[in-house]
Amino acid sequence: MVASLVELQKQAIIDAIRNTQPINTWRCCVVDETSYKIITNVMEDHHILDEKVSGIAKIEDRRPPQEMECLYILTPEEHIVRCMISDWERPKPRYAAAHLLWTAELPSKFRDMILASGARNNILSERVLSIDYFPRESHLLTLRQPTSFYNLYHPECGDTVPDHLLSLARNIVSACVTLGEYPTIRYYNPPPTALHHARALSHVLAQKVQEELDLFAQNHRDFPPQSNRPRGVLFIVDRSIDLYAPFLHEFTYQAMAHDLLPIKEGDQVTYKFKITNGAGEEEEKELPLSDNDTVWVAHRHEHMKDTIQKLMEEFKQFMGQNKNFVDSNSATSLYAIRDMMATLPQFQGQKDMYSLHLTMAQECMNYFEKKKLPDVALLEQALATGYDESGQIPRNAAETLVRLLDDPAISPVDRIRLIAIYLLYKDGLLEGDIQKLIHHAQLKRMDERVIRSLDILGARVTKPLKDPTPNRHKPKPKPVTNDDDEGTDFSRYVTSVKAMLEDHVKGALDTEMFPYVKPELIPQGSNETVTQTSLRSAKPTWARTRLSVVEPKQRVFVFMAGGATYAESRACYEVSKASLRDIFLGTTHMLSPSTWLTQLSNLRETRARLGLPVDQPPKEVPRHLLEPDPVPKPAPKPQQARPVQVGNPAPRPAPVPAPASQSSGLKVHHQPDVPYYKQDAPKKEKKRGFGVFRR
Repeated sequence: MVASLVELQKQAIIDAIRNTQPINTWRCCVVDETSYKIITNVMEDHHILDEKVSGIAKIEDRRPPQEMECLYILTPEEHIVRCMISDWERPKPRYAAAHLLWTAELPSKFRDMILASGARNNILSERVLSIDYFPRESHLLTLRQPTSFYNLYHPECGDTVPDHLLSLARNIVSACVTLGEYPTIRYYNPPPTALHHARALSHVLAQKVQEELDLFAQNHRDFPPQSNRPRGVLFIVDRSIDLYAPFLHEFTYQAMAHDLLPIKEGDQVTYKFKITNGAGEEEEKELPLSDNDTVWVAHRHEHMKDTIQKLMEEFKQFMGQNKNFVDSNSATSLYAIRDMMATLPQFQGQKDMYSLHLTMAQECMNYFEKKKLPDVALLEQALATGYDESGQIPRNAAETLVRLLDDPAISPVDRIRLIAIYLLYKDGLLEGDIQKLIHHAQLKRMDERVIRSLDILGARVTKPLKDPTPNRHKPKPKPVTNDDDEGTDFSRYVTSVKAMLEDHVKGALDTEMFPYVKPELIPQGSNETVTQTSLRSAKPTWARTRLSVVEPKQRVFVFMAGGATYAESRACYEVSKASLRDIFLGTTHMLSPSTWLTQLSNLRETRARLGLPVDQPPKEVPRHLLEPDPVPKPAPKPQQARPVQVGNPAPRPAPVPAPASQSSGLKVHHQPDVPYYKQDAPKKEKKRGFGVFRR
């Protein structure tokens, strides 16, 4: 069974709630902003409420006291810990008792704060969930930290690097814990010609991950869990491993859509579009792009021409099943198909999904033709691979580049990308040539900063007229392709991540470029890709039973610091499918070409203008959490209307109390006019805490 990060994280949260002792007890739940985003990224609120949880509240909000136990799901940050402590340093605690579920390991200084507070004796249990990351797809996770790029590469952010790398290491360890892996760790070691200041980034991060992983294993004797799966491998790489990938135009559905369309990146990845409904009226919809969308999952890694072809085939199949619907000859475009489907009530379940993807596919093809992307892509592929579409070393590349830069149909953004790719291909340019290209492209000063910033990531931007240094750009071997497949001319480039994974599968990965953090753990002459089962079993392949044919797959985890592209994400899926591996990609954030250009440009900004989280003032506990709960005013006694008296009515006899034997079974308990939380509570024996909060 193929593992899914989304399902693994969801199950970890649900299991922690179910296993909180005593089980089958109703509790309330308190979360913070970050932990709530983690939870709702993989499930909906009702999944929590179905586990005998009365409600979910934010820890920074005003919350009334409740006479029940509270289940805290919190991120280990200082102001969050102080908010939790404030619930128990009140005249009357806000809840009956506390169960603490941390998204990550609690630092010692925060543990000491809790032990010295009034919360200590009210904590019944605590547990670390190791879920401080965001699964985006079954085999893709992000940390949602786009500013991490500046922490890692900005020249003025050197003082933030140690703490930031430690934070990243702990995020990576959490993912390893979720996968149940204690992997061997390898890292990207740039060639000696790379002299940029961040060249040791992958090495330092890999060392910190190893230290944190070893520490976690020491503190959790049940890690890793028993498994007959081969030991996993973790690759730590950074953005400098491949500077071509973020610039290149991609023509697979997912990558092309994120490049060309205004897809919204937030707590959800969504796309807004307009559609004509059954009443002939135009309406606007915004739908998510996630693993719940079966059409998206089925087609996101396919070439755009294959995606369109399959969407059309699916529509024809649908038409065959609904012959009385409409004349198929009227479906002249993807837009027409979309609007036709919108009027069919029997197709409501999949109508929105198909409408979304028919719209996106047509919009992508509009940009493809309008921006002359075929001409742009052919030059990009020739420069990035070192071969043109006929397999020859490209000739007249400079003339072709200048012609495209002068073409008004080519957008300014695409001109920047072309110049950057050409600069990488030539391994630096003369200063005069750079100025000429910028003049042809009619770029602004801010756009020029994109080109100038490439040296921070290891590229050579300028070089002298007589440069004795050999060109560091080595053409990649031309991959074997199907000549009948026209789309391969635009997709010949093989990312460095894919090349690394393919060499790993073959057992031929360069140990100098990708050394081990602990080489002493790898036996001499061993092939790490061989499974443990095959080493222990003497049975030939033909003698295995049908059930034993499906062996556990080795899990490979690639973490890309500084942002990963959708081409690299697709590469992990492709190699995983083609080999006996289960490959996962993790990254600080996902890169679209526009995001990449913006971040490169900002490397020339001053640090003060970047708005880094580390430069923001520390968050404080909201004042209302430190204030006593307001005392509710007692309800006024109801006043009975007096009847109008006429004359002098005879006095009414006093009521005679009924004898005890004739009274009803209803017992009336007279309560004092005092709020319940101000009454003297019966003395209860203090419960003894346990876990890290043992008295």
